[in-house]
Amino acid sequence: MPLDWIWGLVGGLLIGTAAAAYLLLNGKIMGASGLLSGVLDRSTQGKSRIEALFFLSGLVGVPFIWHLVVGAPDTHLISNTAVLIIAGLCVGFGTRLANGCTSGHGVCGISRLSVRGIIATAIYVSAGVLCVYVGRHLLGLI
Repeated sequence: MPLDWIWGLVGGLLIGTAAAAYLLLNGKIMGASGLLSGVLDRSTQGKSRIEALFFLSGLVGVPFIWHLVVGAPDTHLISNTAVLIIAGLCVGFGTRLANGCTSGHGVCGISRLSVRGIIATAIYVSAGVLCVYVGRHLLGLI
């Protein structure tokens, strides 16, 4: 089995475990965009704000530490920074439009058989497939 698939499997297991632990321990859905939004707009207060800050710190900090210890994997990112920035802005816009991100709708929503989560996931995966097809095959950007 290629190493990329193994790392993907390990990453998926870690995300699933984190989502389950967050739900079991806090009774809340682990949606990274919702946690970040609550911290930035200060709608999350007290203990919940501290928990969100710790969670988000781990979300950013653990890969950074992994990079320092093991090194960065080859991600096959494109060198066109403008395309990456535009893609990131589109993902952020889509996250706000869908009231959630891949962790909230995809990981937690589908695992709870949430119709809203399943529909949102189907839409953003389809949009991603369409964007890659257009960007790669029609425009030659990727």
